[in-house]
Amino acid sequence: MVSLSKLPHEPPSSPGQNVSVPQPAVSPPQAADDIEMPLPSSPQTFFLGSLLTLAVLAAVHAASSIILPVVLAFVLQLILQPAVHLLDRIGLPRAIGALLAILVVVGALVGFVAALSLPAATWAEKLPEGLPRLETHLVVLKRPIEALQKVIQQAEHVADAPDRKGAIVSVRRDLGLTGALFAGTRAVIDGLFTTVLVLYFLLVAGDIFLRRIVEVLPNFRDKRQAVDISQQVEADISAYLLTITAMNAAVGIATAVAMYFCGLGDPLLWGAAAFLLNYVPILGPLLGTVMFLLAGMLSFDSLWWALLPPALYFGIHLVEGETLTPLLLARRFTLNPVLVILSLVFWFWMWGVPGAILAVPMLAILKIVSDRVRPLKALGHILEG
Repeated sequence: MVSLSKLPHEPPSSPGQNVSVPQPAVSPPQAADDIEMPLPSSPQTFFLGSLLTLAVLAAVHAASSIILPVVLAFVLQLILQPAVHLLDRIGLPRAIGALLAILVVVGALVGFVAALSLPAATWAEKLPEGLPRLETHLVVLKRPIEALQKVIQQAEHVADAPDRKGAIVSVRRDLGLTGALFAGTRAVIDGLFTTVLVLYFLLVAGDIFLRRIVEVLPNFRDKRQAVDISQQVEADISAYLLTITAMNAAVGIATAVAMYFCGLGDPLLWGAAAFLLNYVPILGPLLGTVMFLLAGMLSFDSLWWALLPPALYFGIHLVEGETLTPLLLARRFTLNPVLVILSLVFWFWMWGVPGAILAVPMLAILKIVSDRVRPLKALGHILEG
């Protein structure tokens, strides 16, 4: 109940005096700029945006041999840019600093591959000898595998027709293993050369693209937003990649030590494999578990002893993936795990293994940009974990 004594008293109005009756305050309608996460109000905007997205993805898929090295160069630039800035501060020219940083990365990659070539060749020689042991361990799965082979053979007989695709397959088979390896090696070398070339000029140019964008933008608010997005992307993605690299190195070292003590042999090879596979979230550790299971079956006679390498690897990944890495990255990255899986599958289909490695950094960049651009805030909210 409202007390009457608390109501304001008004003097009585004289006859003929106009009395203004107070109207209830009506709040003005909320402006469009005040909406926190605006959604497209016109169906045409939604459909045009969808068509533009599909067109961009089709162009990315068609020109993957050019776009993939460029995207990889941009991601590597985020890692190497702080080192080039540091060399620039101590008086080393940017051109020499960028060249030095790239030479260090390329030298480390070449040394890494050279160190693993001998153990990989040794395991390739052991493979024919270990196949009988592998068949012994997998005798339980022999009948299901034979049934699956019969189904596949029947499907091949049904689908066997002289079409154009079959002719292409036969031509590719005529090339042989050497031709296929040569074509694959040439594609990898071309991609690496393009990546190194673009990366060098990106490091030398520095912030020139950001300066030009800031100069073109019309008002101070847009200029400040562009600088904020650029700095946030560089800081977060650099921190993410450096943290993941450090954690992957720790996983590789722990895996190498574990494989050495369990007697698997060639611990450097298994540590390097664990290091590389950990760059692909979820799918990489699953593939690593299967790889260590096969390696254990090829190396040990006892089935229980053969299960020890995958169990150790899975335990190491469980400690790293479920405790250490989330603890270090939870403040910077909270991505939707379902969208992470879909991104991994999609970019693996688009670009193969490099696409799976780049899937999470690209998704994180999209979230950072969406959180800071008002029309895209709804997308950033969906991407959030």
